[in-house]
Amino acid sequence: MKRYLLIPVALAVLTAATAVKAQNKVRGLEPAFLDTTCAPCRDFYQYANGGWLKTATIPAAYSSWGVTEELNDFNEESLHQLLEQAARDADHAPDENARKLGVFYGTCMDSEGAEALGMQPLRPVLERIKALKSKDEVPTLLAELHAIGTGGFFGFGVRQDPKNSSRYIVTAGQGGLGMPDRDFYFRKDSVSAGLRAEYLAHVERTFKLIGTDPAASHAAAGRVMEIETAMASASMTRVQRRDPNATYHLMPVKDAQALSPLLHWDAYLKASGLDSATEMNVSQPAFFHVVDSLLQAVTLDDWKTYLTWNAASDASPYLDKTFDEEYFSFARLLSGAKERLPRWKRCLSRTDSNLGEALGKYYTDRYFSPAAKTTMLDLVAHLKTELRRRLLALDWMEEPTRREALAKLDAFGRKIGYPDQWRDYSALEVKPGPFLENLQRSSRFEARRRLSRFGKPVDRSEWNMTPPTVNAYYSSSNNEIVFPAGILQPPYFDVDQEDVLNYGQTGAVIGHEMTHGFDDSGRKFDSHGNLRAWWTPADSARYRERAQKVVEQFNEIVAVDDLHINGALTQGENIADLGGLFVAYSAMEDATQGKPRALVGGFTPEQRFFIAYAQSWRETQRPESIRNQVTTDPHSPDKWRVNAPLSNFPEFAKAFGCKAGDPMVRAENLRTRIW
Repeated sequence: MKRYLLIPVALAVLTAATAVKAQNKVRGLEPAFLDTTCAPCRDFYQYANGGWLKTATIPAAYSSWGVTEELNDFNEESLHQLLEQAARDADHAPDENARKLGVFYGTCMDSEGAEALGMQPLRPVLERIKALKSKDEVPTLLAELHAIGTGGFFGFGVRQDPKNSSRYIVTAGQGGLGMPDRDFYFRKDSVSAGLRAEYLAHVERTFKLIGTDPAASHAAAGRVMEIETAMASASMTRVQRRDPNATYHLMPVKDAQALSPLLHWDAYLKASGLDSATEMNVSQPAFFHVVDSLLQAVTLDDWKTYLTWNAASDASPYLDKTFDEEYFSFARLLSGAKERLPRWKRCLSRTDSNLGEALGKYYTDRYFSPAAKTTMLDLVAHLKTELRRRLLALDWMEEPTRREALAKLDAFGRKIGYPDQWRDYSALEVKPGPFLENLQRSSRFEARRRLSRFGKPVDRSEWNMTPPTVNAYYSSSNNEIVFPAGILQPPYFDVDQEDVLNYGQTGAVIGHEMTHGFDDSGRKFDSHGNLRAWWTPADSARYRERAQKVVEQFNEIVAVDDLHINGALTQGENIADLGGLFVAYSAMEDATQGKPRALVGGFTPEQRFFIAYAQSWRETQRPESIRNQVTTDPHSPDKWRVNAPLSNFPEFAKAFGCKAGDPMVRAENLRTRIW
């Protein structure tokens, strides 16, 4: 480490950092979070966050703890007050949405009622499954179960047509698995083998809870595992599904029927209210072919067993304590959490998921500042200008592709804070009684709302996240970036802190979401949100060559134990991180041009930018959670969302005096810059 301290610039940075505590605190930066014993050129994530990591603890009910969890907890406290008040005032609520929020949340919080009812709320569904008389009835029952939020067999919905974003089409895709990913059924490592054994035992115990005798429960669990393993073997991997062309197979309904005759699509569509549909996108034809063969080979009684498991598993968190504890007994193995989240947090989450815009209206009225929206719009406009400049300057892109890329950027939509038009919940029935019944009614309401879009013009005003959500997203089909109110507050965003820090935090997030429009998947959609080949073959090849360097860099990284990050699975997010940083940094430099360059808190503007970026990703995470993330999540662990992109960034090396050979400086022939 001494050789880093001998570098004059790095020495000045470290010396200044140790003196920060004696100076006024820089709003938006936390000097106490720094680890000045670690050179920034060795491990910048540790340098920026090591002081925090030294004392950070993960609450027992959490799988990780960091900025997102801190802000989410803050939001939840505000929402908790709103919902507790709504529950108390439900009988004399000021409006119907307030009453529905209060009753929905209140029935969820009624633990005494749940204990008294036991599994009674689940019985109607189990009896419906038990009453199946033939396999021909399975599709109609599936449509009923899917409508109330019970999974099984496959996923289904009405979505924008990837190749014609102005219309909605019927879409069916793979599903039916109880574990988080197909790979859990096949991986040979000891951890995965242990998870399979635990899952089998969990299924068996759940059957015992619903009254199945021990011997039959053991046999039932085995049959469930056999059916799910067969479905998993026919499922596409998450990496394969990253290619939107690989999951687009629009065909007449009669062809889907020929592909899987025993699924009786006409009966399923009729039960879903979509009997007028004449075509559908079968995202994974091979999967449906295998499911059809399973319908032939598996007995009706075993299908009843499989559907019973799905119904019981999906309902378990909302029944009595024995079911909830059994549900958590397996879930904790994936998350590493030591105890269940408090009931109010779980009920709040369900309320946000099922009545999110009703709740979001009250949240934004109270807690979202108009000034935050104005500042955010200005930031987006500046980042968009900077990305346009970078597209114009690319030396590897030919003019035909560049024209299309610029048209796509110019067409970018942006949604900030909350919807312009709030969702209408008047058709949703919420009433006192078992919470599971309210949950099923709200799921049926949402299913009907979504399915009813078929045949109507696409509603581009619709949001896919609720206003209190601490997150953001890019929509390929709408070609838009969306930032809910929940993320637009400190520490991610602060209208009162200096621009440099907002660019390092929120600016990088904006750049990240914009870059998703040009990542390995998003780049395949045009300015109208249509899946179309608009790249020249040469440009497409040059893009893939650059993207492959990102894939290879992350493939090298060990996330936990002997498990490496999957560079192919995470490449879209990694490309967006890299591009977002480049765009945000350039925009920051432009915004601060001509302004005073004095040190603040001992740091230059460039250093403050990078520290703000790194501190916005501070997190500590349980090993079980990391393993699950690496298997199922397209996002890399947070440490590597800092160190990996920065190691490709010459401006970072210059800011901290890093030299070739330092761990934070990737070899020039290996580093990449796409945008």
